[in-house]
Amino acid sequence: RLIKMIKTMFQHAKKHPGLIPQFFFMTLGITGATLYLIRLARGPHVTLWDKNNNPEPWNYKNLKKEGPDF
Repeated sequence: RLIKMIKTMFQHAKKHPGLIPQFFFMTLGITGATLYLIRLARGPHVTLWDKNNNPEPWNYKNLKKEGPDF
């Protein structure tokens, strides 16, 4: 499916050369957003994903729970 979609994109770009910058910047934006999300997910502020190597465990042990227990 992905290969067919890429082939269709190239066919449209050959017929309409004005679409080439749009495809370029759209790909650039999607790539940049993806890399930024990966950078945020691996950053030091996301410690809940790695509970064994949490450098600040005291921040999460004594939190008051505001809400009912389900």
